[in-house]
Amino acid sequence: MAKIRILDIIEETMADGPGLRTAIYCAGCAHRCPGCHNPQSWDFAGGHEMTVDELLDIVKADEFSNVSFSGGDPFYQAEAFTELARRIKEETRKTIWCWTGFTYEEILADSRLSMLLPYIDVLVDGPFINELKDPELMFRGSSNQRLIYLTEKEDDVIPGTVPLKPAK
Repeated sequence: MAKIRILDIIEETMADGPGLRTAIYCAGCAHRCPGCHNPQSWDFAGGHEMTVDELLDIVKADEFSNVSFSGGDPFYQAEAFTELARRIKEETRKTIWCWTGFTYEEILADSRLSMLLPYIDVLVDGPFINELKDPELMFRGSSNQRLIYLTEKEDDVIPGTVPLKPAK
């Protein structure tokens, strides 16, 4: 059974995507973006380990919340997050948003990282760049970061945004 190093889980949050969400914050990030709002998440040995089953039980217990993966950077634990995301998709009707410091193009170019993409509905990509910080952006910290809609889930589209869809 895969384990994921977790910093925190916040249930019924509205800060990490539209509507109510169960936000799973993982430990570990090598991007170390200057000005990061969550530098305590950089430590790969931080937090504690949880099994995919334990995390899935928490996700399933809140029938009204969708799911957000953040951190840290979930793509540094791509195998375990892929297992969790696959199980969420197989066993629930929940959507998944995922934040990463990698760009979508970097993820596509790496077979290990890209294994998670088929289970993500919206990817928020790119490193936080302090010089591009914009507090007016929804669910992003800097203007280089993109909301990439990987599926057509209506409840994930943010009013007033033009969905960026990946090239096919």
